[in-house]
Amino acid sequence: MSGELAIHHLGGGLGLGPNAFGRDVANLALYRAFARHGGFERLHMLTSVETDAGSMATALAGASPLTTVVEAGALLDLGRARQAGTLFRGKADLAEMAWARRGLLNDSAYSLVGLIHTIAPPLTREEIAQASLAPVHPWDAIICTSPSVHASIKTMFEDWTDYLGERFGGPRRPMPHLPVLPLGVELDEITALTDRPDVRLQTRERLGLTEDDVLALWVGRLSFFEKAAPQPMFRAVEEAGRLAGRPLHFALAGWFARESDRGHFEAAARAYAPNATVHWIDGNDADQLGQMWAASDIFLSLVDNIQETFGLAPVEAMAAGLPVVASDWDGYCFTIRHGQEGFLAPTLTPSAGPPSEALLRRHLARIDTYQSYVGQAAQYTAVDVGAAARSLAELACSPELRARMGAAGRQRVRETFDWRQVIPGYRALFDELAEIRRSAPAAEPGPRLNPLHSDPFVDHRSFATATAGPDLHLSVRAGVDLARDPALTSAVELDSFGEAWRAPRPELAGLAARIAESPETRLGDLVGAFPPERRARITYGLLWLCKIGVLDWR
Repeated sequence: MSGELAIHHLGGGLGLGPNAFGRDVANLALYRAFARHGGFERLHMLTSVETDAGSMATALAGASPLTTVVEAGALLDLGRARQAGTLFRGKADLAEMAWARRGLLNDSAYSLVGLIHTIAPPLTREEIAQASLAPVHPWDAIICTSPSVHASIKTMFEDWTDYLGERFGGPRRPMPHLPVLPLGVELDEITALTDRPDVRLQTRERLGLTEDDVLALWVGRLSFFEKAAPQPMFRAVEEAGRLAGRPLHFALAGWFARESDRGHFEAAARAYAPNATVHWIDGNDADQLGQMWAASDIFLSLVDNIQETFGLAPVEAMAAGLPVVASDWDGYCFTIRHGQEGFLAPTLTPSAGPPSEALLRRHLARIDTYQSYVGQAAQYTAVDVGAAARSLAELACSPELRARMGAAGRQRVRETFDWRQVIPGYRALFDELAEIRRSAPAAEPGPRLNPLHSDPFVDHRSFATATAGPDLHLSVRAGVDLARDPALTSAVELDSFGEAWRAPRPELAGLAARIAESPETRLGDLVGAFPPERRARITYGLLWLCKIGVLDWR
């Protein structure tokens, strides 16, 4: 079992701003779980900007100090990935990472593991499918967070590789390993938030509820085009109130994808739930959200969108001890067992074919945005409002049923979705991939770089008159005064652009002086005097002096 893990984290910090996407929330929670429960000796956080390892460790730690050492490194420092044996990314596109592995090291240097958060965007599907064309191997994996995602993505790869066989010949179906591993939650943290009777009482009093009133809760983005149309939920809450003989309260704890949508949601609530009391809670306020977990009686989420895949909020609700009423959709039908932790309302979609193909083609043609595409498709995903209403009413009328299902939900999280239970599955996957990698025969040699995205000075070598090589002769241009030339002596702002790739200015001034003393100096002689790791920067610096008019060449 490897004691190290490298994480490909494109950003620098690990905080979450307002209106965070579920993908970012889930990734941060997973990184924290790796640090707290993974048993790793070392985590390598590879980022695109220089980042302090101490601040990252603080962001990953919980109530107890970490025993795992957190180190920060550059995103392209793939030596750390080789040292760890696994490079994990909280996205599902592995293709460019596989080419980078081959270009800088070799295909079997380490395993690549990606994670699917959504499979709806056409661009995301294309990025995932590129794994069949890139140097991705059986020791690499793309994690599916639910059986629904696995079934969909497996079909996509099979159809895609069938097409590749039809187009180019050959019987192979190259695809990465597609294990099913769920996301998780910190059960103890959520339990500590919810099991607060005083907070429950105070919050309900502030909202105008008595202990006999029933409060249903939604948590998440308030987006009718990327999450869930609210009308079925409002109607279900209204009908449940009639069935139960008393109106329900419904709290929506979230944030609007667009502030202009607030009025749309409020108008829908007035129209479809005129007798229910609807509360609007700022889901970006962690304190308020914690209070709502404590104050609520039922969790309601009738998600209808193909953008959704796993759905973390219902798992959080089960950890909070709340019975769940949810749509029988995507990951929800994996995490919630109908009749045990709550109820699943049946869903219905149209048969394939027009006009859904036209919806997709309008998006692919850039006529409609992605949000418009998935939002319009969701308008024709039906959730059984009557079933949801009956489930809400049954729970509203029975505190005993609420308690029993809430306890069952918390037990399910304890056994299946607590990070302490989930992370060993990730560790087992990493070890399995390492064993496949170790026992695999040597790979056939192939192109070192992706032929579609090669070195720019390879892809465009036909553009220039000549290419610099060891026999390129350099000289100081006639009339150039090295002691006064602005390229070597002044701080022209434009001259600083791209300077990270070349030798620093004082060193270039010294090289120019050497060239002045020995006209027609060979580039190979100049560069060869430096250690191998510095030669590229020296070469780029000399070519920049040629570009800027200090040096001449032939």
